[in-house]
Amino acid sequence: MFWLSLLIALQLPAAPEVTPDRQPQLAANGHMVAMVYGNGHSILLRRSADYGRTFSPPVLVAQGAVLALGRHRGPRILFSGQTMIVSAVSGATEATGPHAHGLPADGDLLTWRSTDGGATWSKPVVVNDSPGAAREGLHAMTIDDAGHLAAVWLDLRAKGTQLYGAFSNDAGATWSKNLLIYESPDGTICQCCDPSVVAVGADEFAVMWRNAMGGMRDMFSLRVRNGKVASEARKIGVGSWKLDACPMDGGGIAVDHGKLVTAWRRDDRVFLAEAGPETELGKGKDVAMAVGKKGAYVAWVGVAGIEMHRPGAGSNQRIAANGAFPALAALDDGSLLVAWEHDGIISTQRVE
Repeated sequence: MFWLSLLIALQLPAAPEVTPDRQPQLAANGHMVAMVYGNGHSILLRRSADYGRTFSPPVLVAQGAVLALGRHRGPRILFSGQTMIVSAVSGATEATGPHAHGLPADGDLLTWRSTDGGATWSKPVVVNDSPGAAREGLHAMTIDDAGHLAAVWLDLRAKGTQLYGAFSNDAGATWSKNLLIYESPDGTICQCCDPSVVAVGADEFAVMWRNAMGGMRDMFSLRVRNGKVASEARKIGVGSWKLDACPMDGGGIAVDHGKLVTAWRRDDRVFLAEAGPETELGKGKDVAMAVGKKGAYVAWVGVAGIEMHRPGAGSNQRIAANGAFPALAALDDGSLLVAWEHDGIISTQRVE
């Protein structure tokens, strides 16, 4: 009966275009919540001034010829003080061939800024300094308490897929020279799994990605400090996943009371690693994570639909009977906001 006290999911009407709304992402700044997502060639933004209880009509952030969408691709958003920064991979020409997947053949990682609450947006700034190197479309972005931004992405400037990053100290107006964060000794990291990044201190970040080494598709992490790689890459989790393919599924990384926590998929199971070895949460895929005041929350697409692990709860919670690609944001009123896509629309739900 406890779960029945949760608010009914808020279904946001689809944008006027006939194409579906896809791949929502969330960011919070006090009572303000911003949600960004893709629709065809457009990046759209909806805002909430009441902790995600209601949302404004969509605002166009940007529109391009080919926007990378689907399978954890799509735009990302964060706040730097009162400035909103949106990132996405876009290009002018659609890729061709059996593995094109509607991606841009010349995709660059771009960022846009808004200083008026999302009403208007700047022209895009290119983050990758090798043209077209971000065309796989998979990236992540975060910010530390001092306002230092970090972006990481799967990079194709060399043979095989590598992990690159860049940094900004002016709220995304300019970006640093690109940093090679990791290259696998086997020639490539996992080619289609989205990376994650979180701030762990002043100008220090922890990065997580899926590797491809020795026939295993396991999660790895390392630290980047002051724009340089500051630790060796280490495998996350005790078990391994032998797979001669890309599962197209990354995970989540966050900090809980100074300790790094991660959540990810291995085979058909979802795992959470906190203070010690990983804990199995259930069957599923497409993992998202956020740390709230009570600890780490994990959402995924499971057997029963969109499922969630709540810290301290004895069983998983079903958020929705159907849906895909959940996103989470912890709010400073102690609640959590979940967003997901289903049948061309975006739905949200607060978890108290």
